[in-house]
Amino acid sequence: MMRVDLALRTLAVLAIGTSPLILSACASQEPTEANIERSAAATDLFQSRLQTALKAGLQNGGPTAAVKVCAEVAPVIAADVSAETGVELRRISLRPRNPGAETQGDLRQRLTQLGEAPIDATGNPSILNWVEGKGADRAHNSMRAIIMKDEPCAMCHGTAVAKEVRTAIAERYPDDAATGYRASEMRGAILAKIILSRPASVGADK
Repeated sequence: MMRVDLALRTLAVLAIGTSPLILSACASQEPTEANIERSAAATDLFQSRLQTALKAGLQNGGPTAAVKVCAEVAPVIAADVSAETGVELRRISLRPRNPGAETQGDLRQRLTQLGEAPIDATGNPSILNWVEGKGADRAHNSMRAIIMKDEPCAMCHGTAVAKEVRTAIAERYPDDAATGYRASEMRGAILAKIILSRPASVGADK
């Protein structure tokens, strides 16, 4: 009887000793508020700079110049913001213009899920946050819906894109699938990724 008692006590001690580790492991897969805010700030910065560049392109050269901005300037802005914040950024879509925005597997499933309710209860673009991977590949991910607007998005992504704009798009993206959207539809998302094994960059602390 004493042996059974001792065994039960030993199991209880082991359970008490390991349960915090188990809880910690589970909690570690949940997005933290700090990384959610860091991803949002980097995404805001990218969108702000891109909108400024697009506005300048439209003023100086019209919609065809905006196509050039999206093709040539947007990747540079994303790279700059990533370098400043330590948050990797890219645009993705279920109907991409740039083949590099194509999604597959789990990422495509999450993007499809986001598209089912692209606008949240406050009227803002919906966001999905999750953590995936292990070790050096473990990462926080944040996916923010890109909502179609009448202006200026419709000029290049709407249902009545001008002939010269369609030509400019076709020259760069012969397999373009990113037209025909209507206002309030989701036409893609901005994916922000933080590799958790890397220290936050200096820019992220500013």
